[in-house]
Amino acid sequence: MNRNSVLLIIFSLSFLGLSCNHKMNEKEKRPNILLILADDMGYSDIGCYGGEISTPNLDALAENGIRFTDFYNAARCCPTRASLMTGLYPHECGIGHMTHISNGPGYLGILNDSCVTIPEVLAEAGYSTGISGKWHAGTVKKSWPENRGFQKSYVIHNWVDSYFKVLEGCEIFKNGKVVIPATEDPGNYEPQPDGKEWYATDVFTSKAIEHIDFALAEGKPFFEYLAYNAPHWPLEAHDAVIEKYLDKYSEGYEKLRHSKYRKMQEMGLVSPDWDLPEQDTPDWETLPDSVKADLQFMRAIYSAQIDIMDENIGRLVKHLEEKGELGNTLILFLSDNGCSAEPMGEDFGWQWGKNTRKNYLEWRKNSGRAGTSQGRVWAVTSNTPFRKYKRYSHEGGIATPLIVHWPEGIKKKGTLDREPGHLVDIMATCLEVSGANYPESRNGVPVIPLRGISLMDNFRGGSREGHEFIFWEHEGHGAIRKGNWKLVSDNPLDDSLWELYNLKSDRTETNNLAGKNPELVNELKVLWEKTAYETKVWPKPPKATAKRNPIEY
Repeated sequence: MNRNSVLLIIFSLSFLGLSCNHKMNEKEKRPNILLILADDMGYSDIGCYGGEISTPNLDALAENGIRFTDFYNAARCCPTRASLMTGLYPHECGIGHMTHISNGPGYLGILNDSCVTIPEVLAEAGYSTGISGKWHAGTVKKSWPENRGFQKSYVIHNWVDSYFKVLEGCEIFKNGKVVIPATEDPGNYEPQPDGKEWYATDVFTSKAIEHIDFALAEGKPFFEYLAYNAPHWPLEAHDAVIEKYLDKYSEGYEKLRHSKYRKMQEMGLVSPDWDLPEQDTPDWETLPDSVKADLQFMRAIYSAQIDIMDENIGRLVKHLEEKGELGNTLILFLSDNGCSAEPMGEDFGWQWGKNTRKNYLEWRKNSGRAGTSQGRVWAVTSNTPFRKYKRYSHEGGIATPLIVHWPEGIKKKGTLDREPGHLVDIMATCLEVSGANYPESRNGVPVIPLRGISLMDNFRGGSREGHEFIFWEHEGHGAIRKGNWKLVSDNPLDDSLWELYNLKSDRTETNNLAGKNPELVNELKVLWEKTAYETKVWPKPPKATAKRNPIEY
């Protein structure tokens, strides 16, 4: 063998080694994914979507990222969380309603065997997967997060009874309904920094940071799902943060709603051609001063909950920056449904008359449970400029802010993206970002084809091949959006109740065009009904067959 041949072999081997190292390094540098979900937060509550609440950290993410204006959720906690995790419509993956009742294929109350979750797919692709916060996608063990792909899990299975209350210093919530699983020893948890009292939003963030650090120590990219309970009621927050908002709402909910609407127009979020729907609520000026004072206080607590969430997101972003991971981390922030008007029919909130500022302060003093909500009057304001709220398929129930931040992956920063999207797109996006493959089966069971479409083309500054249509059903409310046309009803079984809107000229749904376009109404109605059968919305089993799902702790 001559000298040139030897040199050629050495060069070839070196090149192959460099190539392998390059591929290895590229694999190691696959983007991290941080998915943050707020609970019951309105479309326009945060500053970068026109809100009056202080959210400098979310605003900074938006300024250096993308805000989606026409992004949608599934109208309620459980269906949204199931759909978000699987990339399917809620009924397809088994949670068309709540998790405590099993009532037929689309309403099992748990994730079925025909779907896969984001962490299941990403774990197979070499990601470290963690969840911290509110799961609410099944209380039966087979549907627990640690059995659906999460390697690190620190969750409540249903809802938070109180943001503050724990049992003897352990991270286990009261009343037996919302207990953190024993996958991690709660006794090992470190106290909150700076002597702060135990507060769910703070603790969930600390746990997410622990999961991220564990992944980085392993040298793996991470997928972390931080599912806050905030700002879902009961309204509870740190006293010092509440103080910031005590004088902010003296002019009432009606004036705030109009000022937010003007601000959203200035920001380009809302077209000046859209009419602001009438707010069917009591006239603020006619209310007694004592009622006004208590309503202001309830809104102040709600605002404080979002303020604290934003502060924690800032803490998390700072941690990523200190670790040198912020540039390579895709951050997605959205809400699970429109702001809540629960309990329904209560203008001023849960047990109005009992839940006053005086009673709240007594509760804080005596370590009881507050149980307050802000009521319909403030929910309508949180969902400005849209109609209705959580549970409904009108825009106020299903429209969500979506902030995407990814310094190394977003081409045009600080932009608004008006392309319609749905939370089923998050799974598809995670697949493309990570290089993972969507499987054909799970444990031998065929998997339902993915509904979502990746947002990566939007991140690159272009547009994607959008949805042919987007579909909703929840608690007998239904809607379908095809292009700029939306058909919506509070009772799809009654053909006379379908409403038709052109969302380009009227996204606030004030001008019903159903009577002028009967053929289009019928076309969209038929498409909605076909999809209802396809996704297991229909046929709906009788309630008499429903069985309660066990809570397995």
